[in-house]
Amino acid sequence: MIEIQRLKENRAEVLEGLKKRGINSEQDVDKILMFDQQWREAKTKLQETSANLNTISKEVGKLFSTGERDKAEGLKLQSIELKREEAVQKSRVEELQNELSSAIMSLPNIPRPEVPSGKDANDNELVFESGSSPTSESVPKAHWDLAKEYQLIDFELGVKVTGAGFPFYRGKGAKLQRALISFFLEEASQAGYEEFSSPLMVNEESGVGTGQLPDKEGMMYHVGGDDLYLIPTAEVPLTNMYRNTLLPNDDFSIRITGHTPCFRREAGSYGKDVRGLNRLHQFEKVEIVRIEKPENVESALNEMIDHVKSLLEKLGLQYRILKLCAGDTGFAASITYDFEVYSAGQDKWLEVSSVSRFDTFQSNRLKLRYKDQNNKSKLCHTLNGSALALPRIVAALLENNQTPKGIKIPEALVPYTGFEMIN
Repeated sequence: MIEIQRLKENRAEVLEGLKKRGINSEQDVDKILMFDQQWREAKTKLQETSANLNTISKEVGKLFSTGERDKAEGLKLQSIELKREEAVQKSRVEELQNELSSAIMSLPNIPRPEVPSGKDANDNELVFESGSSPTSESVPKAHWDLAKEYQLIDFELGVKVTGAGFPFYRGKGAKLQRALISFFLEEASQAGYEEFSSPLMVNEESGVGTGQLPDKEGMMYHVGGDDLYLIPTAEVPLTNMYRNTLLPNDDFSIRITGHTPCFRREAGSYGKDVRGLNRLHQFEKVEIVRIEKPENVESALNEMIDHVKSLLEKLGLQYRILKLCAGDTGFAASITYDFEVYSAGQDKWLEVSSVSRFDTFQSNRLKLRYKDQNNKSKLCHTLNGSALALPRIVAALLENNQTPKGIKIPEALVPYTGFEMIN
């Protein structure tokens, strides 16, 4: 959530930043500033009424104690009217507060200056590329054919039991996925991230805290009877552990990681881009989350990018990094770097990670603050990244490592799989 003070002091900058996303928000920003002014005025009136009521109540007590009953009864009638007025004013303050909150939460984060302008993925900026395309004497098979040939993943059984986008992993396919999870978690642990095993459902307040609600409400599975949401990423429960938290000083750099299944409805997804493991409704992912003070956030972002790079290099995958343009940057992020791996069987690039910086956008919603050296309360900065999402990593590993003898397992994974080949 954009800080209201930023809207007041830097209105032109905010409008220009949102315009970079392709959003003309002048009317929305002006409405927010109007609600804020009305709310402050209504709150001042309420405080004055409450102060008058308190003064009169004390005076009534004194008059009764001194026997001036008639004066006391007169003031008592006045206090009854003030109580009615106070109730109306409280209702108005609450109404304006809700309108202000709803209006400001509809605004996405402001892209950082280094974020390129653009409308969609076609305008993203390639910033790094590593590795070369795998060579093969024959045409590489797509992962869905390899999965069937080696009995690794059963898509049809998933459709039978649940529906499209919920595959079964079996045999060495299941072991490969488990090995990747263990590998990613161990690498995160060695990089200083504390591992958590989190809930897979969150309440509405948690979804609002990290920006999934109300923006992505249609993409989340909702458990109506309990008013809970299945998590779309471990980012939501991991970051919300610090909701409504005041860190006691500025001596902190919080690094946390967790593996969870992730659930996304992905409404409207269809066609070749969703075949096989390309886009699932349930998938496994290891997430890394950072909570930092402002002066550390840039170095933290670079460290997270380097961490994801190291994972892909140890897996021997060809990959590239894209700096997303403003129009393709997520609602809550101020800057995002996407990692894509090359898929030999499909001859295309597959996104496997997004590393994002949110500045104070999430922490303002979360009420996540710290005390600086002057004992002043300040908003923390948050970051997160996939390290890594498994489906497309599995797809790339199967497609890029196929040989006449079977599928070769990357050396870094062998200690976790217990086998060197799938055959």
